[in-house]
Amino acid sequence: MTATTIRPADSQSDGALSHRQILTILSGLVMGMFLAALDQTIVSTAIKTIGNDLHDLQAQAWVTTAFLITSTIAAPLFGKLSDIYGRKRLFMISIVIFVAGSALCGLATSMYELAGFRAFQGIGAGGIMPLALAVIGDIIPPRERARYQGYMMAVFASASVLGPVLGGLLSGETDFLGVSGWRWIFYINVPIAAAALVVIARVLKLDYVPRKRRIDWWGALMLVVGLVPLLVVAEQGSSWGWASAASFTCYFLGVAGVAAFIWIQHRLGDDALLPLRLFRNRTFSVASGQVTIIGMAMFGGLSVIPLYLQIVKGASPTKSGLLLLPLVGGLMFASLGAGRLIARTGRYKIFPVVGSVLMVIGMGLLITLRADTALWSTDIYMAIFGIGLGLNMQSLVLAMQNAVPAKDMGVASAASTFFRSVGGTLGTAIFLSILFSEAGSKIAQQYAKAATNPAYLTAAKAHPAQVTSLHQHLSGGLTDTSFLSGLAQPLVHPFFVGFSDAGDVVFAVVAIILVAAVVLASSLKEVPLRLVSGIQARAQAGAQADADAAAQAGQADGAIATASGSVGTARAAAADETAGSTAGGNAVADPQ
Repeated sequence: MTATTIRPADSQSDGALSHRQILTILSGLVMGMFLAALDQTIVSTAIKTIGNDLHDLQAQAWVTTAFLITSTIAAPLFGKLSDIYGRKRLFMISIVIFVAGSALCGLATSMYELAGFRAFQGIGAGGIMPLALAVIGDIIPPRERARYQGYMMAVFASASVLGPVLGGLLSGETDFLGVSGWRWIFYINVPIAAAALVVIARVLKLDYVPRKRRIDWWGALMLVVGLVPLLVVAEQGSSWGWASAASFTCYFLGVAGVAAFIWIQHRLGDDALLPLRLFRNRTFSVASGQVTIIGMAMFGGLSVIPLYLQIVKGASPTKSGLLLLPLVGGLMFASLGAGRLIARTGRYKIFPVVGSVLMVIGMGLLITLRADTALWSTDIYMAIFGIGLGLNMQSLVLAMQNAVPAKDMGVASAASTFFRSVGGTLGTAIFLSILFSEAGSKIAQQYAKAATNPAYLTAAKAHPAQVTSLHQHLSGGLTDTSFLSGLAQPLVHPFFVGFSDAGDVVFAVVAIILVAAVVLASSLKEVPLRLVSGIQARAQAGAQADADAAAQAGQADGAIATASGSVGTARAAAADETAGSTAGGNAVADPQ
């Protein structure tokens, strides 16, 4: 049993915190979350510069894959360990690991070194997000928690979208203070993380009594065996070939590892990394499925939009990141608004239902994007999708935390991060694979149609060298699109139309998948929100357990006393009966 209390200097006697205290703690948590979310996407726009500087651009995929793999696997492990050993120390350890990994990344001299350091950095990032959510769950009751988790979800999503902007800005600097610009992508983490550590160390005072639990190291190992091959093939399958021997090896290892993981979780019961009993809870299991779908849509479906903005609309990586601000604005507005309404009404099911419908509508509108679609239309579509995303994100985390006992707060928070990361990684790989597999045929179809277009024919006659260059690049695949900037508009327009049509296919697939999110949200069972924090709930559970133990002890003592009394009574009765029998015998003998 964990008896956890919080003891800031000015905390209330019942363990509840003031709004000011919560905001102070929240400042440290969101700084850590900002770093973890930022590093999922900040490298994407800088990877070409990094690869050129380290002379191995072909190894770029491993730099992003390594971070995603370790952060995904570390999330449930940190969540479980925090339930056993306490949140504060695990949160601080995860930040220290993240900072150390960031510093090492900045010192990397090769792409494979950078991939190894990114893997180490990902271990820390995997602990930051779930533990931040778990700490909030510890100190704030679910009904009030929605207000504050709205800030956290807004920070997470904003950092994920703004990452490419910062990555483009920093990598664009060839030299800053004597250091290559791209290395500052990692160095800027150090002061922010140091500030987060100071805040957490000073204001978060969590006492705990460690529970005597086994640590599920075998489960963690099997999770590695199961997920690493699946995530690797998701990232590399398009280049290996989905039916290649390497891909099938990954499929086999992944399925075997996942099966072994599930078997171990069943055998270990409450000691498991992800206790299977939690999935018998309908709210938890349904929300887990929906979080996975939302992760696929957020990271996978939206990975197409920046490519559309950069290739079709000609935006730079930095500008394409800024053009995503309507989506960020919609997400922040919806997340904060939903948090306040949940705190006021205590109801949360309506938000993922409405949010999922809006995501389907937004993605359906994105299907209508064409090469000539005005940017203001794209902004509206992205804003609608962002509002739907904001209504989903924190309400699902809240539902998962509220559906489980307070002792499993860390596991529930880690599960939400874990399933979102798995969905995002798989979605990104699958949807980008669909995009580029469709783009070749769609572009070829458009150039076949353009062969009868007078404007195209006139431009082709005027620029024969450009036509030759165009055919050479198209025959080599879509490995490089920089050649498009030097072509005449009539020659390049069919390319833009074909690529846009390929994006429409991805948006259609995502919209169909999001219909499943609407169904799941509709079947979500709304559990009344607890009015006490995780700490208070565990304290109450501990007090109730002590009272039950005392009652049982009292009943046992009473039973012993009753039994002793019964024995005494029986003995007295037996003695009386013996005495009576003797007296009766004497009475009969006397007359004789």
